[in-house]
Amino acid sequence: MNEPFKFKQFSVNQDRCAMKIGTDGVLLGAWTNIENNPESILDIGAGTGVISLMLAQRCFAEVMDAIEIDADAYEQCVENFELSPWGDRLYCYHAGLDEFVDEIEDQYELIICNPPFYSETVTSGNLQRDQARQNEFLPFNELLEGVSKLLTENGLFTTILPFKEKESFIHMAADLGLFPKECLHVKGNPTAEIKRVLLAFSREEQECKTAELGIETDRHVYTAEYVDLTKEFYLKM
Repeated sequence: MNEPFKFKQFSVNQDRCAMKIGTDGVLLGAWTNIENNPESILDIGAGTGVISLMLAQRCFAEVMDAIEIDADAYEQCVENFELSPWGDRLYCYHAGLDEFVDEIEDQYELIICNPPFYSETVTSGNLQRDQARQNEFLPFNELLEGVSKLLTENGLFTTILPFKEKESFIHMAADLGLFPKECLHVKGNPTAEIKRVLLAFSREEQECKTAELGIETDRHVYTAEYVDLTKEFYLKM
Protein backbone atom coordinates (compact mmCIF):
# COMPACT_ATOMS: atom_id res chain seq x y z
CA MET A 1 0.00 0.00 0.00
CA ASN A 2 3.06 2.23 0.34
CA GLU A 3 3.69 2.40 -3.38
CA PRO A 4 2.81 5.80 -4.84
CA PHE A 5 -0.33 5.95 -6.98
CA LYS A 6 0.90 6.74 -10.48
CA PHE A 7 -1.06 8.91 -12.88
CA LYS A 8 0.07 9.84 -16.40
CA GLN A 9 1.76 13.13 -15.44
CA PHE A 10 2.29 12.84 -11.68
CA SER A 11 2.48 10.39 -8.77
CA VAL A 12 0.79 10.61 -5.38
CA ASN A 13 2.14 9.21 -2.14
CA GLN A 14 -0.71 8.23 0.18
CA ASP A 15 0.77 6.05 2.94
CA ARG A 16 0.17 8.76 5.58
CA CYS A 17 -3.35 9.73 4.49
CA ALA A 18 -6.46 8.19 6.01
CA MET A 19 -8.42 8.58 2.79
CA LYS A 20 -6.71 6.86 -0.11
CA ILE A 21 -7.18 7.87 -3.72
CA GLY A 22 -10.58 6.73 -4.91
CA THR A 23 -13.00 7.20 -7.77
CA ASP A 24 -14.77 10.14 -6.08
CA GLY A 25 -11.79 12.47 -6.00
CA VAL A 26 -10.65 11.55 -9.50
CA LEU A 27 -14.16 12.06 -10.90
CA LEU A 28 -14.39 15.47 -9.26
CA GLY A 29 -10.95 16.57 -10.47
CA ALA A 30 -11.72 15.47 -14.03
CA TRP A 31 -15.35 16.70 -14.23
CA THR A 32 -14.96 20.19 -12.72
CA ASN A 33 -15.51 22.79 -15.43
CA ILE A 34 -12.54 25.11 -16.06
CA GLU A 35 -13.78 26.76 -19.26
CA ASN A 36 -13.70 30.15 -17.52
CA ASN A 37 -9.93 29.73 -17.03
CA PRO A 38 -9.91 30.37 -13.26
CA GLU A 39 -6.89 32.33 -12.05
CA SER A 40 -7.34 31.27 -8.41
CA ILE A 41 -8.37 27.85 -7.08
CA LEU A 42 -8.98 26.55 -3.55
CA ASP A 43 -9.16 22.84 -2.64
CA ILE A 44 -10.88 22.37 0.74
CA GLY A 45 -9.75 19.26 2.65
CA ALA A 46 -7.05 18.37 0.17
CA GLY A 47 -6.00 14.98 1.60
CA THR A 48 -3.29 13.62 -0.70
CA GLY A 49 -3.62 16.69 -2.90
CA VAL A 50 -4.80 14.63 -5.88
CA ILE A 51 -7.60 17.01 -6.95
CA SER A 52 -5.30 20.05 -6.86
CA LEU A 53 -2.73 18.13 -8.89
CA MET A 54 -5.36 17.16 -11.48
CA LEU A 55 -6.45 20.78 -11.81
CA ALA A 56 -2.83 21.94 -12.09
CA GLN A 57 -2.46 19.53 -15.02
CA ARG A 58 -5.68 20.82 -16.61
CA CYS A 59 -5.34 24.59 -16.27
CA PHE A 60 -2.92 27.47 -15.82
CA ALA A 61 -4.26 29.08 -12.65
CA GLU A 62 -1.55 31.14 -10.93
CA VAL A 63 -2.95 30.72 -7.43
CA MET A 64 -3.65 27.12 -6.40
CA ASP A 65 -4.23 26.89 -2.67
CA ALA A 66 -5.27 23.86 -0.63
CA ILE A 67 -6.19 23.44 3.03
CA GLU A 68 -5.88 20.28 5.10
CA ILE A 69 -6.51 19.98 8.84
CA ASP A 70 -4.88 16.58 9.51
CA ALA A 71 -1.14 16.96 10.20
CA ASP A 72 -0.01 13.77 8.44
CA ALA A 73 -2.19 14.37 5.39
CA TYR A 74 -1.02 18.00 5.26
CA GLU A 75 2.66 16.95 5.23
CA GLN A 76 1.97 14.35 2.57
CA CYS A 77 0.05 16.84 0.44
CA VAL A 78 2.97 19.31 0.61
CA GLU A 79 5.36 16.52 -0.40
CA ASN A 80 3.14 15.49 -3.34
CA PHE A 81 2.91 19.12 -4.50
CA GLU A 82 6.70 19.54 -4.32
CA LEU A 83 7.34 16.33 -6.28
CA SER A 84 4.93 17.33 -9.05
CA PRO A 85 5.71 19.33 -12.22
CA TRP A 86 3.57 22.20 -10.84
CA GLY A 87 5.16 22.65 -7.41
CA ASP A 88 5.71 26.37 -8.01
CA ARG A 89 1.95 26.99 -8.31
CA LEU A 90 0.61 24.72 -5.55
CA TYR A 91 0.46 25.69 -1.87
CA CYS A 92 -1.11 23.85 1.07
CA TYR A 93 -2.14 25.46 4.37
CA HIS A 94 -2.34 23.41 7.56
CA ALA A 95 -5.71 24.70 8.75
CA GLY A 96 -9.37 24.00 9.22
CA LEU A 97 -11.87 25.83 7.03
CA ASP A 98 -13.19 28.06 9.85
CA GLU A 99 -9.74 29.45 10.77
CA PHE A 100 -8.82 29.80 7.09
CA VAL A 101 -11.97 31.86 6.42
CA ASP A 102 -11.17 34.10 9.40
CA GLU A 103 -7.59 34.75 8.29
CA ILE A 104 -7.76 35.00 4.51
CA GLU A 105 -8.69 38.20 2.67
CA ASP A 106 -8.71 36.72 -0.82
CA GLN A 107 -11.51 35.11 -2.77
CA TYR A 108 -11.24 32.30 -5.30
CA GLU A 109 -12.69 31.86 -8.78
CA LEU A 110 -12.96 28.09 -8.33
CA ILE A 111 -13.48 26.22 -5.06
CA ILE A 112 -13.51 22.44 -5.02
CA CYS A 113 -14.19 20.02 -2.17
CA ASN A 114 -14.45 16.25 -1.82
CA PRO A 115 -15.98 16.47 1.66
CA PRO A 116 -16.22 13.93 4.47
CA PHE A 117 -19.81 12.78 4.20
CA TYR A 118 -20.58 9.77 6.35
CA SER A 119 -23.15 11.13 8.75
CA GLU A 120 -23.13 7.98 10.92
CA THR A 121 -20.98 8.76 13.91
CA VAL A 122 -19.75 5.20 14.39
CA THR A 123 -16.09 5.60 15.24
CA SER A 124 -13.56 3.27 13.72
CA GLY A 125 -11.20 3.84 16.65
CA ASN A 126 -8.94 5.76 14.25
CA LEU A 127 -9.50 9.51 14.62
CA GLN A 128 -7.56 10.32 11.45
CA ARG A 129 -9.76 8.03 9.36
CA ASP A 130 -12.95 9.30 11.01
CA GLN A 131 -11.96 12.91 10.35
CA ALA A 132 -11.44 12.15 6.70
CA ARG A 133 -14.72 10.25 6.34
CA GLN A 134 -17.27 11.72 8.71
CA ASN A 135 -19.45 14.71 8.10
CA GLU A 136 -19.35 15.87 11.74
CA PHE A 137 -15.74 17.01 11.18
CA LEU A 138 -16.83 19.38 8.38
CA PRO A 139 -20.62 19.69 8.46
CA PHE A 140 -22.18 20.67 5.12
CA ASN A 141 -23.56 23.95 6.50
CA GLU A 142 -20.06 24.98 7.65
CA LEU A 143 -18.60 24.01 4.28
CA LEU A 144 -21.22 26.06 2.43
CA GLU A 145 -20.84 29.07 4.73
CA GLY A 146 -17.10 29.04 4.11
CA VAL A 147 -17.59 28.72 0.35
CA SER A 148 -20.11 31.60 0.28
CA LYS A 149 -17.48 33.86 1.89
CA LEU A 150 -14.51 32.70 -0.21
CA LEU A 151 -16.08 32.49 -3.68
CA THR A 152 -15.80 35.41 -6.11
CA GLU A 153 -18.94 36.94 -7.61
CA ASN A 154 -18.57 34.94 -10.84
CA GLY A 155 -16.94 31.93 -9.20
CA LEU A 156 -17.77 28.23 -9.35
CA PHE A 157 -17.92 25.72 -6.49
CA THR A 158 -17.85 21.99 -7.23
CA THR A 159 -18.30 19.00 -4.93
CA ILE A 160 -19.27 15.31 -4.83
CA LEU A 161 -21.85 13.85 -2.43
CA PRO A 162 -23.88 10.73 -1.74
CA PHE A 163 -26.97 10.97 -3.95
CA LYS A 164 -29.29 10.85 -0.92
CA GLU A 165 -27.78 14.13 0.37
CA LYS A 166 -28.37 16.01 -2.90
CA GLU A 167 -31.66 17.81 -2.20
CA SER A 168 -30.85 18.93 1.35
CA PHE A 169 -27.43 20.19 0.22
CA ILE A 170 -28.99 22.19 -2.64
CA HIS A 171 -31.51 23.76 -0.21
CA MET A 172 -28.74 24.67 2.23
CA ALA A 173 -26.70 26.21 -0.59
CA ALA A 174 -29.67 28.25 -1.86
CA ASP A 175 -30.06 29.83 1.59
CA LEU A 176 -26.52 31.17 1.14
CA GLY A 177 -27.05 32.41 -2.41
CA LEU A 178 -25.39 29.45 -4.16
CA PHE A 179 -27.37 27.72 -6.91
CA PRO A 180 -26.78 24.49 -8.87
CA LYS A 181 -25.50 25.01 -12.40
CA GLU A 182 -24.46 21.48 -13.38
CA CYS A 183 -25.20 18.09 -11.92
CA LEU A 184 -23.87 14.61 -12.75
CA HIS A 185 -25.51 11.46 -11.39
CA VAL A 186 -23.06 8.57 -11.08
CA LYS A 187 -23.91 4.86 -11.22
CA GLY A 188 -21.46 1.99 -10.74
CA ASN A 189 -23.04 -0.04 -13.55
CA PRO A 190 -26.22 0.03 -15.70
CA THR A 191 -28.41 -1.80 -13.15
CA ALA A 192 -27.06 -0.06 -10.03
CA GLU A 193 -28.78 2.78 -8.21
CA ILE A 194 -27.37 6.29 -8.45
CA LYS A 195 -24.74 6.38 -5.69
CA ARG A 196 -23.02 9.75 -6.09
CA VAL A 197 -23.82 13.18 -7.42
CA LEU A 198 -21.33 15.79 -8.63
CA LEU A 199 -22.58 19.36 -8.30
CA ALA A 200 -21.38 22.73 -9.58
CA PHE A 201 -22.75 25.88 -7.92
CA SER A 202 -22.60 29.55 -8.90
CA ARG A 203 -24.18 32.70 -7.48
CA GLU A 204 -26.57 32.93 -10.43
CA GLU A 205 -29.95 31.21 -10.37
CA GLN A 206 -30.36 29.25 -13.59
CA GLU A 207 -31.59 26.01 -15.08
CA CYS A 208 -29.37 23.19 -13.80
CA LYS A 209 -27.90 20.96 -16.54
CA THR A 210 -28.21 17.34 -15.41
CA ALA A 211 -26.45 14.33 -16.91
CA GLU A 212 -25.76 10.72 -15.93
CA LEU A 213 -22.50 8.76 -15.95
CA GLY A 214 -22.08 5.00 -15.63
CA ILE A 215 -18.63 3.79 -14.58
CA GLU A 216 -18.61 0.13 -15.66
CA THR A 217 -20.63 -1.97 -18.11
CA ASP A 218 -19.18 -5.11 -16.53
CA ARG A 219 -16.63 -5.85 -13.80
CA HIS A 220 -13.49 -3.84 -14.80
CA VAL A 221 -14.99 -2.97 -18.19
CA TYR A 222 -15.33 0.80 -18.20
CA THR A 223 -17.87 2.81 -20.14
CA ALA A 224 -16.71 5.01 -23.00
CA GLU A 225 -17.91 8.11 -21.09
CA TYR A 226 -15.91 7.22 -18.00
CA VAL A 227 -12.78 6.47 -20.05
CA ASP A 228 -13.23 9.77 -21.89
CA LEU A 229 -13.50 11.69 -18.63
CA THR A 230 -10.48 10.12 -16.93
CA LYS A 231 -8.12 9.12 -19.74
CA GLU A 232 -5.86 12.16 -19.25
CA PHE A 233 -5.02 10.78 -15.82
CA TYR A 234 -5.29 7.03 -15.36
CA LEU A 235 -2.38 5.05 -16.79
CA LYS A 236 -4.51 2.20 -18.11
CA MET A 237 -7.20 4.29 -19.80
